[in-house]
This record gives sequence, C-alpha cells and structure tokens, in this order.
Amino acid sequence: MLRQPIQLALLLILILAVPGLADENAENANESRWQLGAALGYGIRSNPLVQSDDIPIVVDLDIAWFGEHFFFDNGDLGLTFADNSAFTASVITRINSDRVFFGNTDTRFVVFDSTGAPLAVPTLFKPPDRDYAIELGVEMLTGGDWGAMQLTAFHDISGTHKGYELYADYSFGWRQQRLYVGPSFGLSYKSAELNNYYWGVTPEEAGTVAFPYEAGAGFNWHARLMIGYQLDKRWAVSLVAEYERLNDEASASPIVATNRVLGWFAGASYRFGR
Repeated sequence: MLRQPIQLALLLILILAVPGLADENAENANESRWQLGAALGYGIRSNPLVQSDDIPIVVDLDIAWFGEHFFFDNGDLGLTFADNSAFTASVITRINSDRVFFGNTDTRFVVFDSTGAPLAVPTLFKPPDRDYAIELGVEMLTGGDWGAMQLTAFHDISGTHKGYELYADYSFGWRQQRLYVGPSFGLSYKSAELNNYYWGVTPEEAGTVAFPYEAGAGFNWHARLMIGYQLDKRWAVSLVAEYERLNDEASASPIVATNRVLGWFAGASYRFGR
C-alpha cells in the first residue's frame, strides 16, 4: 500500500531516532546495501483543513537501498554527487507531502458562512481535491559536534503546482547508553505557486461557504522531539512529538481551520538484517 508522505516522515523518525549499536552496525554495513525495518504503535497527525479527519498512524515499513552513488529511500530516488568529511550533497526526486491532508476530507453539512455567521439552511461542503506533485531538488547534509543540518531546495517537475520549496532543519542529539533524546527545529519557504495550488480556492471551487482566495508565498516553521530507547540490536521503543506552524498565507485560506499541525507517535520498531 502506498504510504502517505507525512506519515512516512513520522515513522522514519521512529525507526531512525535511535540508531542501532554503532559497532555492531558497522560490522554489518558491508554485508548488505538494503535497509529494512518495521514500526508498530499508534499516533495521530492533525489535519488543518476544514471538515477533515486527523491522520492515524499505526504501522509502516522502512525500505531503503544505498549504492555507491545512487540510492532509494522510502520512495525518494537520489544520486549523491559529493560525499566528504564536510558535507554530503545529493540530487533527489520526491513526492510533495502537502497533498496528504486532502486525502482525509469528508463532505459534511456545515451551518456557517465565510464570515462565521450561521446559515439558515445547512450546506454541503468538501475541501477541493489536490494532486500529488513530483519534485526534483538538491539536498545537503552536514554535521559535527555542534549537531546536524539539513538543507534542501525542490522544484515541481510534474507541472502540478509549478512552484518550489526551500527547507532547513537543525537537530542535536544526546545519548546516555541506550537512551537517546533528539530535539530539532527548522523552517521552510513555500513559493506563491506552491502555496496557492494547495491552499488557494479558485472561483469554480468557491461556493456559499468557501470564498475565492489566492495564497502568496510564506514560511512554515516546525519543532520536533524524539525520545528512544534501544532494547537490543534489533528492537527499540520510541516516542515522537512535533509541531508545525502554517504560514499566514495558508492559514488565511477559507479551507483551513487551524494554523497548526500537531503530531505524535509511540511504539516499537524492529530492524531486519544479519
């Protein structure tokens, strides 16, 4: 079953939050280029759209393959063109994750208009459909005793939203024997084309409830906390919690009910391998 990208992001954090025992994993590094894992637990990611359901997280798989230059990482295809002690840089093709919210919408009766005033007759309303976008971009990873930094720039190559996104994330982890705590925070800049495609409302889509709206560019910011405990070489238990603040242009859309996205997941992960 095709995974939703935002669910995937949370579960990859779960699986990767506590790396396996370093020495033991180093011994296995040359045995296989495949990385296989599974996570089982429960969590929720809130949906900022009006008349929409939150996104449940129960189980997922981590499937990746890393060659000398090419790699496949849970749906992302990449080519590493620079890898040294200072940084790693890759060209990556991915699927945009903003579309995931539009898969959990319902048609319901609503009793308010665009100004918040009640309507005399209940009205049917469903957030408009949006498509996934295929994006091509560059990712740079760097780190040291000061922590780790991820910088990415992606542009739509499928013609879906025709926009781009710039992303930066900083993380720092503390390890005490088998316990790992890793906070991170960052921001992303979403172009007007990207923002308007997902959060705007065309005149054809507008109705009694939703008014026409054109969204401009804006910054999202996020914060995340990961706590994990390595039980043995294969098993780990983890807790992940995150907060994302939508940019003001997206938040002002008539199809958006809240300016924040909250997520959490708690469960156990298992890594396959020799």
